[in-house]
Amino acid sequence: MEGKLMEYQIRIVTEEDTEAVLSHLRKFFFKDEPLNKYVKLIEFEDSTCIELEQFCREKIYEKNSVIAITSSGEVIGVCLNGTLEVDHGDDGECHHEKFASVLRLLNYCAKIAQPIFQKRFPGSNKVLNVRVLSTDTAWRGHGIAGALITESRKIAHEQGYNLIRVDCSSYFSARVVSKLGFECVHELKYEDYKENGEVVFKLPNPHTCVTFYAKSTTSP
Repeated sequence: MEGKLMEYQIRIVTEEDTEAVLSHLRKFFFKDEPLNKYVKLIEFEDSTCIELEQFCREKIYEKNSVIAITSSGEVIGVCLNGTLEVDHGDDGECHHEKFASVLRLLNYCAKIAQPIFQKRFPGSNKVLNVRVLSTDTAWRGHGIAGALITESRKIAHEQGYNLIRVDCSSYFSARVVSKLGFECVHELKYEDYKENGEVVFKLPNPHTCVTFYAKSTTSP
């Protein structure tokens, strides 16, 4: 691995990359992301979540997401971004029960966080939201995630966004953006999120909460 660390580039995802990106996400993010893993979103080796795939496709089409790709064409990291809609509302009906439970949590968190962001960053009328951050397990610990976020922030600035925001359901993604100087604006502990009086997500440590980070696209 040591001799291969620099043999990759980070660039904007194109529609031609869609299948390669989805293949990477099926193998890693769909299975490993803490909420997905907890609800057992992917139960079998050859199964997938069509609703999540469609969500990812939509982000790719916005042309502000990035991938880390090796010189041999292997996708080793993905950061899917999209313009933040002020009114999160319902994302529409989801027929995948497990994915729907994750969406309910994320939508709930987003609604709570939105007024906090508006108060903290009143002049930010165009926000790029990092929605999916994934790294090949063989490349974790080598700065790929941080490089993807850094490039996303650069693209956000070039495309006229005032702010870049990262919603972290994982302790590890939160640690990455924190080290990059992002400000933690809000957090919701998993134990405080309940449906019908019952805690829904009892994730193992260190994944204890959903955290919301942000950074100006022009600040140091």
